[in-house]
This record gives sequence, C-alpha cells and structure tokens, in this order.
Amino acid sequence: MTETTRRTVILGAGGAGVAAVLTACGSSEEPAASGGDTSSTASSQAPEAGAGDSGANVLAKTADIPEGGGKVFKDQKIVITQPTAGQFKAFSSVCTHQGCDVDKVADGTIDCPCHSSKFKIADGSVADGPASKPLEEKAIKVDGDSISLA
Repeated sequence: MTETTRRTVILGAGGAGVAAVLTACGSSEEPAASGGDTSSTASSQAPEAGAGDSGANVLAKTADIPEGGGKVFKDQKIVITQPTAGQFKAFSSVCTHQGCDVDKVADGTIDCPCHSSKFKIADGSVADGPASKPLEEKAIKVDGDSISLA
C-alpha cells in the first residue's frame, strides 16, 4: 500500500502550478493577426545602411514606420513608433505585466497578445491593463532617413 503524504501533495500541486505558468507565458510563435491596420508584426530584418552610415545599429528607414503607428522588431526587442509626422519613439517590446513580447501596433497602441495590455505609442504609458508600468523607453537616433539605436 502506498500512502499519500503531505509532501507528495504539495510537490504535485507545485508542479501543476509551474506547468500552468509556463503555458501562459509560452512561445510567442503565434501567427500574427491579420487586418488592415497600420500595425506591423515582428521583423528580424533591418534595412541595409545607406552611404555614409555606419550601418551597425540601423533598425529601419523612416518610411517603414507609419505615422500614427509603429513597427515591432522582435529580434532586437524594440518597438519604434511615429506618433506624429517626423516624431519617432522607441520602447522595449517586453510587456511590463509578465514579460511577454508585444506583437503589434494598432489604433495608437502597442499591444501585448498575452493578457491584452496596451501601451500608448507616444510615451509607452499604459493605455489598458493589466500592466501597471509603462514600456521602457529606448534611445534612438534619426539620421536622414535611417533610424538606429543611439
């Protein structure tokens, strides 16, 4: 006869809890939502550097970032937005709620697919929770038509 001990029950419950957390914060390999918005799904391709540009840190061309929208650079864990014409901002793409990667920019917000947190494209502040902290702002440099990390 086997006897169920308190230790066995606690270890089993702990294992189930870990499995639930790992499932909730699992892979961000979900397909991007389709739609006609100004969002852009993650991109690992940075444009080639132009003449006279170091090219080492170039993430995008200014024309790649829609006005009133933005683009997520998954590999670099950066979101670049253009809240108003000619104004470019950059933020960490890691959601402050539970560390998931945001996946799109739409309707003036940067959106996290895990728990539906939304952040304002102008300053990274929380537009809709459950996140309670803004996205971390990143320093970028706009040189001509190239956007690079500062």
